[in-house]
Amino acid sequence: MSEPTPLPLSGLRIVELSSFVATPLCGLTLAQLGAEVIRVEPMGGAPDRGRWPLSAQGTSLYWTGLNRGKRGVEVDLSRDEGRALVSDLIVEGDGIVVSNAERRGTLGVDALSARRPDLVHATLVGRRDGGTAVDYTVQASTGFPLASGPTDHEGPVNSSVPTWDLAAGLYLATGILAAVHHRSATGQGRRLRLALEDVALATAGTLGHLAEAQLRPESPREPDGNHVYGSFGRDFTSADGVRFMVVALTPRHWTELVEAAGLGEVVGALERSLGADLSQEGERYRHRDTLAALLASWFGRTGAEDVRAALGATRVLWSQYRTFTETAAALPGNPLFHEAEQAGVEPHLAPAAPVALNGEHTPPAPAPRVGEHTHAVLGSALGLGGDELDRLVEQGIVRPAADAPSA
Repeated sequence: MSEPTPLPLSGLRIVELSSFVATPLCGLTLAQLGAEVIRVEPMGGAPDRGRWPLSAQGTSLYWTGLNRGKRGVEVDLSRDEGRALVSDLIVEGDGIVVSNAERRGTLGVDALSARRPDLVHATLVGRRDGGTAVDYTVQASTGFPLASGPTDHEGPVNSSVPTWDLAAGLYLATGILAAVHHRSATGQGRRLRLALEDVALATAGTLGHLAEAQLRPESPREPDGNHVYGSFGRDFTSADGVRFMVVALTPRHWTELVEAAGLGEVVGALERSLGADLSQEGERYRHRDTLAALLASWFGRTGAEDVRAALGATRVLWSQYRTFTETAAALPGNPLFHEAEQAGVEPHLAPAAPVALNGEHTPPAPAPRVGEHTHAVLGSALGLGGDELDRLVEQGIVRPAADAPSA
């Protein structure tokens, strides 16, 4: 049997000093591509170790999901020698670090760069001015929640998906790879600084929302239920109570949706009456309520099985709404998911890396226990022998190898 092809980032070591979503996702993304990602935590573990949801044994499913395949190092970061150990780990390794705090002293970017001029240092902050922020406060500050939700709902609707954390994590991973490429070509390091709020603002600007608000401040974007802004898309309920999301972006989508619902003649007559060209996306949005009422009537007298058959024969964009439980029940047989082996968690299916490399998904590896690899990493990466490791244990800088908590 031939040896497996090395992953693209095999041999690259990255030190991660982080917690919560964005920076751990950055590390996870790089680990899934083959990098050795060393997650450094304070004594007892980082503050996100216990975040819900939890397994029956109390292990965070959130934490294990975001930290699969990393190596876990536990060091007393409140003490000079502990910070010096981590500094050595960065500088004497590949000189790449990602953090969600602007640290000072030994672990500050200036001190690290002085020791390693080609340092690649990536930092996530809340706001550009150094102020704090999390995904939900960023949502509040950028307009999206006040343009979301049912039309008759008063007040903001935050998304339960930490959108800006996820985007920031992927931006950080991309930035690190770009900086490593630049260093390979020039020998020069890079300092990367990303503000979570900037990710949301840039996205709102890129999608045209902020330009629209500047150019037409008298017409603010308001909640519009599940309508797709500027196009035709909405949720509909079948005769037997199954809810579907349907989107028609292109003229072909629209034509096939109308034909599947048997509404060709009615829509044609409506088009002539309105003097509208419904092959145009904007026109479909402008007349969305009238068109949605016609389609709602078809859905309302058609069972879910017939809806699936009719839409499945088209190129229309559609999906049946499912709960997390229903989605999880459909995972067996999905090549993205594999049996997970994780201390403190019952058997379950966990996702591999979403990107397929040569047609294969990198299987999920376990997330580390607190300090699981401390002695191995300090021994191999820094060349510390048994006597030195024993001294560090005796002084409380690290734990004895067998004493690492189980979760």
